[in-house]
Amino acid sequence: MSEARLSLDEATAQLTAPGQMFETERAMVNGMTLTVWKNAPANLRQILDLSLNHAARDFLVYEDRRHTFEEHYRVAATLATRLVELGVHKGDRIAIASRNLPEWVMAFWGSVVTGAVVVPLNAWWSTDELIYGLSDSGTTVLFVDEERLERVQPRLAELANLSTIVVWSDDANRPAQLGELRGRVRVVRFGDFLGEVDPLATPPKVVLEPDDDATILYTSGTTGHPKGAVGSHRNVLTNLMNLFFAAQRSALRFGAGDDAPAPDVQSSGLLNIPFFHATGCHAFMIPATAAGNKIVMMHHFDAKRALKVIETERITGIGGVPTIAMQIIDDPDFSTFDTSSVKNISYGGAPAPPDLVKRLRSAFPGGQPGNGYGLTETSAGVCGNSGPDYVAKPNSCGPAYPVNEVAIVPEGFAGDEPSDELPRGPDVVGELWIKGPNVVRGYWNNSEATAEAFTKGWLHTGDIARIDNEGFVFIVDRAKDMIIRGGENVYSVIVEGAIFEHPDVADCAVVGVAHPTLGEEVVAVVVLRPGRVIEAEEISRHVAARLAKFEVPTTIVFRSKELPRNPQGKVLKRELRDSLFERTGPATRR
Repeated sequence: MSEARLSLDEATAQLTAPGQMFETERAMVNGMTLTVWKNAPANLRQILDLSLNHAARDFLVYEDRRHTFEEHYRVAATLATRLVELGVHKGDRIAIASRNLPEWVMAFWGSVVTGAVVVPLNAWWSTDELIYGLSDSGTTVLFVDEERLERVQPRLAELANLSTIVVWSDDANRPAQLGELRGRVRVVRFGDFLGEVDPLATPPKVVLEPDDDATILYTSGTTGHPKGAVGSHRNVLTNLMNLFFAAQRSALRFGAGDDAPAPDVQSSGLLNIPFFHATGCHAFMIPATAAGNKIVMMHHFDAKRALKVIETERITGIGGVPTIAMQIIDDPDFSTFDTSSVKNISYGGAPAPPDLVKRLRSAFPGGQPGNGYGLTETSAGVCGNSGPDYVAKPNSCGPAYPVNEVAIVPEGFAGDEPSDELPRGPDVVGELWIKGPNVVRGYWNNSEATAEAFTKGWLHTGDIARIDNEGFVFIVDRAKDMIIRGGENVYSVIVEGAIFEHPDVADCAVVGVAHPTLGEEVVAVVVLRPGRVIEAEEISRHVAARLAKFEVPTTIVFRSKELPRNPQGKVLKRELRDSLFERTGPATRR
């Protein structure tokens, strides 16, 4: 890509002008007037139908299994018919609890086009957590793999609404094991439930409105019970339009360049994030369905295996969290694989080291790195940063999309929406609030949490941010991860960014630990690159050369194993704090 032909504002104005694909308008959404994409699809059924434009292309690839877009469409349509025959009605909840498999995608589309609300449950959850999610959502039908079936089966009697469990195996060469059949809940294999697939099957005719509920995605639940964010068809499809707009704006400003595959080359993505997360579902699977992109899944992530898949499947895009990208380019055999097909490397969900953009550009000369920002409550993306913009501002997650409003709200603000009197400017730091048609209506069966997090359509993110004069958003820290040391605010993401600049550091996290006089002390947990050995004092000197004295970690812990992360790639800092009392490597205290 070259220098910008148009400014950000010029390109945005051109794409959103009257009569253009990305024209915006004001519309009433759930009693609020919002800016929306005028030409956005009305519902997810339209996206499934659109996928038939790519009928003969591969859509889902898992190990040695391959499914074309047409095969997927006919299975999803048949599955929808079976669900309606079972008695599923519009608004019923259908859950999916499984690792990434082709059936996950089929179950999603087959369920959502019936008007049901799809509940993707965290496949890493324990039995207690899965039972909570199924009970809280009032799920009536559950699609599940064998491992998740084994977890929930002993406690099915607690789930009064659940009537049917449909089970699949991650080994296509054998039927799914149904376990001990007992109680009133019917347990059936996916193939038996699906039955014969009509080669001309279409989904049942169901009226789907833009603001009908479509999904319930549970937050990670780092404190208390997880909360189910209720997303509508409009929420999900706004994210789709946001992503397509971002790609078009980048091409308009910088030209297609090397980051665009040839017209006859199918875009393909290596999926390294779970479908049950907003990024995997809303930002990866649904856009791939609409655009005709191939989704390639792996049983588990392994950097060398990923490189082989990139080479053999001619992967054009890789994504996930920054750690995934770092593990791939850090593999000692990286240079022995053909990765020339990669044109896009996008990530989010966790802070990225500022130098990662340079390392990725070096590793993938024909590709463009990018990152973004979003939450479960925003149906994935709110901001995006890529190409030369990302090179120029590697610490930013980019500007907000045209249909999103963002505001910085100071600590202690008591209003229910940002006012014109609030301080503004590139140096103003505060909580980031977001409004737009991709913001969910609230939390399922949790009016108290909804009232706390949403006011007049504004989502209170809990993230500390600033916005520069060009509208680029910089996430400074999570509010709960801010460390107050001796009266000074220490933003952990800034300290982590400094540590990441050390060439021997593979991963790190900074947490606050109680201190009898300072309130909190700053503790850094560091994972070194393979084969590297350094002293903790070197990390201290490295940070001291870059940050203020009060920001330099008091204690540095070297950890021999990976940092604990949730499925979205975010470090589980509460778990990490607990582990500091059972240290796995040498540490120093200044």
